[in-house]
Amino acid sequence: MPIDYDDMMQSGANGLVSRYDEKDVMLYALGVGFGRDPLNERELPFVYENNGLKVVPTFASVISRGEAPPQQQRMPQKSNINFMMVVDGERRITIHKPLPPKCEVVSDERTLDILDKGEGKGAVLIQERISRDAASGEKLFTIVTSIFARGDGGFGGKPQGGPQPHDIPERAADLVRECDTRPDQAFVYALSGDRNPLHRDPAFAKMVGFPRPILHGLCSYGTACRAVLSTVAEYQPERIRQFDVRFSKPVFPGETLVVELWQDGATISYRASVKERPGTVVLNNGLCLLADS
Repeated sequence: MPIDYDDMMQSGANGLVSRYDEKDVMLYALGVGFGRDPLNERELPFVYENNGLKVVPTFASVISRGEAPPQQQRMPQKSNINFMMVVDGERRITIHKPLPPKCEVVSDERTLDILDKGEGKGAVLIQERISRDAASGEKLFTIVTSIFARGDGGFGGKPQGGPQPHDIPERAADLVRECDTRPDQAFVYALSGDRNPLHRDPAFAKMVGFPRPILHGLCSYGTACRAVLSTVAEYQPERIRQFDVRFSKPVFPGETLVVELWQDGATISYRASVKERPGTVVLNNGLCLLADS
């Protein structure tokens, strides 16, 4: 069934409740590459609860959308997305308050826009989720996501719109950080919530057009956050106030991300390519805004 623009624009829900605890926080950190060296005392607080557990800011990406109270269940929609053909497009996380190691979260979500790239070219869904601490009511984070639905273009919508990407400086990078991924990393990351077989099932990956399973885009995103935390943010997650990215090309598990960083005061620009495939940019237009140390 093709996308019905007006119907999809009404989609969303309020009062979605989810919970996470220390185990979820540590599992996510392991999934994006923290703890490779168990003797690295600066990374230990991200993967060990007895060392003053710290939360990777991009963990916000995997906090479940949760369940709505019975009176606020989503209404049936006239159109459906082919989720077999969906990949991440862009993501912006604004952190309003550092994430605690354990929390009950209440979220409201809505669709901001839908762009039509044309028949056979896909559609872009732009969605927003605002999440609050259920106990205090304080806003924790806002996520704006662009999802590229490769099988759903041609419904007659507008082709352009959405947030403008951040421009990468034209000068050479101020700092370069290499971050490895493991061949089994997608299996670990999937335990944080994204069980899409595209990332683990070779037959499924080939069926939807990839030579083999690809790493979750949000795992690459979290790995880039690891690069920023381990360098300019000095392992202080509370300094990261915003973290944006545009997903360019897939990463295959086991490849090495080469993250280029540019620092202009509190503004960090970043871009990532793959060491094993020179010139292949996988994350682009990256922006991280830092608070003062």
